[in-house]
Amino acid sequence: MSNFNWQEIKCVLVIKLRHHGDVLLTSPVINQIKQHQPSTEIDALVYEETAGMLRDLPSLNNLYLIKRGKRDQGLRDKYKTESSLVKQLKVRQYDLVIHLTESWRGAILCRLLKPKYSVVAKYPHRKGQQTRLWKSSFTHHYPLPSRIRHTVDKHVDALRHLGMHPEKPSDLKLELAVNNNDREYVDRLIIQNNLQAGDYILFHPTSRWLFKCWNESYAAQLIDQLIELGHPVVITSGPAESERAMVSRILGQCQQSPVDLSGQTTLKQLGGLISSSRLFVGVDSVPMHIAAAFQKPTVVLFGPSGDKEWGPWQTPCRVLVSDAPCRPCGMDGCAGSKRSDCIQSISTQHVLQSIQDLLQDRYTAKTITVESAVLPAVNSF
Repeated sequence: MSNFNWQEIKCVLVIKLRHHGDVLLTSPVINQIKQHQPSTEIDALVYEETAGMLRDLPSLNNLYLIKRGKRDQGLRDKYKTESSLVKQLKVRQYDLVIHLTESWRGAILCRLLKPKYSVVAKYPHRKGQQTRLWKSSFTHHYPLPSRIRHTVDKHVDALRHLGMHPEKPSDLKLELAVNNNDREYVDRLIIQNNLQAGDYILFHPTSRWLFKCWNESYAAQLIDQLIELGHPVVITSGPAESERAMVSRILGQCQQSPVDLSGQTTLKQLGGLISSSRLFVGVDSVPMHIAAAFQKPTVVLFGPSGDKEWGPWQTPCRVLVSDAPCRPCGMDGCAGSKRSDCIQSISTQHVLQSIQDLLQDRYTAKTITVESAVLPAVNSF
């Protein structure tokens, strides 16, 4: 842009107030700035629970956290928390703020922090984003593509709009920093469970959004078949009771015995466990993005969410989707039922074949569309 000069930029704030996976997908933006402008200091503002996705990232100078809005928090406490955050951010005297969502919080912060430059995407279909107040909160507005693109690419458009372009695709790889303590914890888990690094397949069948999850009976069949073929299998989940209960139901249907580490790791520790695996299998959730950050071969099943926008980024993969004409619908299950027929129709054989193909060809990425089918309600999610 003619009215923007990167040489003037000494301190940058990147704002991403969304879920874990969304935050991890901002790491290429932070790393790209540091690569092109090594002396520039870069800070990030994220929700408190997602901090682990960027904490210890070498390119990041400071990580500021904010609690997700809670209805039971009084106005006085909210004001105190917000005022404290704004004071901390003002001290940094940002030259540039990059706001990567349509949240009004970013617009308000730009007005309070008064950076010389601020950039945000145009959201023509979002209510309120066409108002004069929104538009005047930022100095630069970049257009969103009319065609579907990966979320990482859309994030990096903020930099492209300001004249900073990646030199090669590998410049935009994801990065998750796992500290030594978490690495040591993972090493102990591997030893305690008689595993070998680089030998086991890690299967993470759960998601906090249950409508993204696969058929539990099929998951059990997959585990049995993999172990019968000689592949050690580690099954993991998040710590939530609903996820651990799902794993328990899956294991209850297994004839073989995988290593059950469900609920026993933080996301960073899970990252270490994934990085030591041979291959990752899962659904559309943050562990899939963590696997991509370590460039692990990945087999992933997609249901109602968009695989072109949210699929594994720059890693060898097989993405399995149904040919159901209604997907991706973005709904929380068919008719809001929390069960998505499109992902249920992906068979165990489809997944097993994809795993075997990827183990033989570890350098390609493919999307495999399977024929949809109406299935009986095997599970109740």
